[in-house]
Amino acid sequence: MSQADSQILTWEDGCNGIFDAEKTAARIFDDVAAFSADKTGISRPAFSSIETKTLKYLEDYARKQGLSVDYDAGQNAVFALPQDEQASKYVLVGSHVDSVPNGGNFDGLAGVIAGLLCLARAKHHGVQFSRPVKVIAMRAEESAWFGPCYIASKALLGKLEDDELSTLHKGDGRELGAHMADIGIDMNRVRQHKPLIDSDRIDAYIELHIEQGPLLIEKDMPAAVVSGIRGNIRHKKIRCIGEPGHSGAVPRAYRKDPVLAMADLLSRLDDSWLTILQKGQDLVLTSGMVGTDPEKHALSRIPDLVDFSLDFRSQSAEALDSMRDLLKQEMRTVERERGVRFEVDTELHTAPALCDGGIVDGLSASMASVNLNPFTMPSGGGHDAAVFANAGIPAAMIFVRNKNGSHNPDEAMEIPDLIVGTNIIYNYLTGTGQ
Repeated sequence: MSQADSQILTWEDGCNGIFDAEKTAARIFDDVAAFSADKTGISRPAFSSIETKTLKYLEDYARKQGLSVDYDAGQNAVFALPQDEQASKYVLVGSHVDSVPNGGNFDGLAGVIAGLLCLARAKHHGVQFSRPVKVIAMRAEESAWFGPCYIASKALLGKLEDDELSTLHKGDGRELGAHMADIGIDMNRVRQHKPLIDSDRIDAYIELHIEQGPLLIEKDMPAAVVSGIRGNIRHKKIRCIGEPGHSGAVPRAYRKDPVLAMADLLSRLDDSWLTILQKGQDLVLTSGMVGTDPEKHALSRIPDLVDFSLDFRSQSAEALDSMRDLLKQEMRTVERERGVRFEVDTELHTAPALCDGGIVDGLSASMASVNLNPFTMPSGGGHDAAVFANAGIPAAMIFVRNKNGSHNPDEAMEIPDLIVGTNIIYNYLTGTGQ
């Protein structure tokens, strides 16, 4: 990497100074982490004052670099070179700034910083992108706060459903729609499923994100191009209702134990998961939240109910449809055999998305321009890029190597790897990587 590749402007010096990109990125991460620190890791709740403070911090940084800053109708921050602010068509680069509770500092924020570095570098060196570029810092991507995922991008594209708007915040119990209205989003348009942005003006959407698995660590590669993004079927709460009883007094034959019924169901789904994998199909399955009623549970009591979540993910829409049907079938079987009853909440669904082949090829060529062998890989996690792709906007992603997974305080992306991923995008945007 040349010296020019790692230089952008400082906060203080405006257009007169230069600064190492690695140090600048590290400073942004550290500053944002300082005001979003939690008991462990960091927490930037969707539509919270901390999320707003993060956008304001990025706005201040961008303005001091001579960049234009605006807020779209979804109250996401949008940055651009001054000459591109009013562009009729543009490439959109970005990611989200919210986090999961007690999460890591890199998930989402790394993609926003990468876009800002591209703009600041172009501004300093007087470079014009091949096509106008805007960088977006989105709110509310994580499902941890309300249940639905990709809230900001869905709202921008008119894809946020009524049942998603009525989901409740995990902390204060208020509806998602109320939180969105609080920050000034026009909820009439959202509820009418009208886009908050003119998608015809977006030539492409590109997102950098930390890898959420171990592949790049194992391959000793700093970055890779993403080929496609898994879709998902999610249930925030499935309730299994049985019959309470004394743990020592009720024989097995007379029990209607909801916990064992849930375990039976999950075991059946796990067996089917293995069969699907053995057939060469793609699928992952998770039950991340499980609990009996805290007002009633006890060591010596057969519980009367248990609540649990389910999350199916696959790059195949057919596999997801099969798991939906299988879930219904297996629940009926367990109900019949164990004398329990399942209550299922509204399904949350996001379709799988393929990245645009032309952009994938262009980013792969740009990998070669930073002395990396081109490499593509699928995304196991979901991302805003999937929403853009499924809305007909050409989309693609860059993954950056990251130890210890994501959605936890131990995320361990290294700043030099972020700069490599940023350079891949920058070279693609300027046409120097073709």
